[in-house]
Order: sequence, then structure tokens, then C-alpha cells
Amino acid sequence: MEEYLHLNRASWDQRAPVHAASPTYAVDRFVDDPTHLSDVVRFDLPRLGDLQGLRGVHLQCHIGTDTVSLARLGAVMIGLDFSAESLAQARELARRAGTDVDFVEGDVYSAPELLGESSFDLVFTGIGALCWLPSVDRWADVVSRLLAPSGRLFLREGHPVLWALDYERDDELLVLEYPYVERPEPVVETSSETYVDTDVPLEAVTTHSWNHGLGEIVTALLQRGLQVTSFVEHDSIPWVALPGQMEPIGGGEYRLVDRPWRLPHSYTLQATRPA
Repeated sequence: MEEYLHLNRASWDQRAPVHAASPTYAVDRFVDDPTHLSDVVRFDLPRLGDLQGLRGVHLQCHIGTDTVSLARLGAVMIGLDFSAESLAQARELARRAGTDVDFVEGDVYSAPELLGESSFDLVFTGIGALCWLPSVDRWADVVSRLLAPSGRLFLREGHPVLWALDYERDDELLVLEYPYVERPEPVVETSSETYVDTDVPLEAVTTHSWNHGLGEIVTALLQRGLQVTSFVEHDSIPWVALPGQMEPIGGGEYRLVDRPWRLPHSYTLQATRPA
């Protein structure tokens, strides 16, 4: 097993029960309210359109809150993740919420072999996923192989400019510290914390991540024959990406306090496979 997979899987296995117990993921709301949707999915409702009856796969689904939300909108969903503990939490969420979703354990790059090529009308990738993959070109190949003719990729992600910022500064300067473009070497970080409020320290503390520039992402999709149909940049993000510099604006979204128009926070990209 490649080192990044081993390290990142251990980290996400430990994060999963912590995230499921956190108010951030609102697991109990899914159980109590059959109409409840995750903040991430609700944010993009105008762009998602009618999902009724579509065959969908959610890549890097984590504990399944977005996956369950898409199923509640009418899609027939499969969630894929490499973390066994994340999938255990996802299956329990779907069971308690009374939502029919299949979950499959596996690495993103193995998805076509695990799930079948040309099998899906919708490939969904949610926030904070692409940074864990070393090659966006390989990811685009997976997407193109999974999509059925006329099928659609739906991606909402943190903006690569945001990922490149130094998020540990004590002042309010926006300083580019990390790579904007994809590099062979990962960004190696060591932290016992995660992005939800918790007192539980993590023991699997080392992770490997990569940034991918917008040009690299779009070009990779175009080279696989996909047609980009929509691209929207947003001035908000669904977590406190820059501690001490962001404020909540509702709907689970956060925005830079000081002149937020300086920073692209996130984006939504859609692309289709030609019929």
C-alpha cells in the first residue's frame, strides 16, 4: 500500500466517529427529520436540479451525510470511501435515517473496477476531497470511466487559492504558503486536531495532501472528453478555513471578515460526458 493511503486512511478512521458525534454533521437531525439535507448539498440545490431516478455515486463520501442527502432528493446512490470506519458510520446513519444507500469500501482510483464503467448518471464529489488525491489527472480518468453517456460530474470544492494560504498566521494577512499547482511531493502535516469541535485527540496525526490548480482540474476533464457546462466561484466555504479570520453567514457557510471579495473561497464545477 502506498504510504499516503496508509497514513490518510488511519487518520480518517479515527476522525469518523468523532465527526459522527459532532453537531457539525448533524446526524441526529437526519434521523429526526426525513426532509433534512446536509448544508453542503442544500447550498447547491439550485445547481443540482432534478435528481429523481438518477444513478449516482458519491466519491470520498466519508460518513455519508451528503450521500444520504442526494438520495433524499431522489437519486439512487452509492457512496465510496477508503475508510472502513467512515463507512461503518455512514451505514449506521443511513439505517437510522431510513434512507436506502449502498456503501462500498475502496480507493477512488479503483472505483471503475469496483463499481463498473459507464454506470452512473451522476458522479458527485463534495467539499474537501480532491486534496487527498496525488493526481487530479487520474481522478478525471476515473470520473470519465464512471459516467454513462450524458452523465454529469458535480463537484464542489475548496478553492485552490484558499488551500494555498497560510492558515496558521496570527495576523490578518493572506499569505500564499503552500503549492497552488499539483506537485509530486505531498504537503505533510502533523496534527492531533480535526476540523470539528471536539476534545478527542487524534493518535494518527500525520497526513499527506496535494493542491490542484483550477487549470489542471479543468484540463484533466477536457482531455478525458468531458464538456464543462458550469463553473461558479463562491465567497464562502463550509468550515472555518482561516481560524480567527472568518465569520458564519448562515447555512453552515463561513466567509472572510475583512474584505471577503479578495479571496475565492470555493467553487462548483459541472461537466458532462457527451451522449
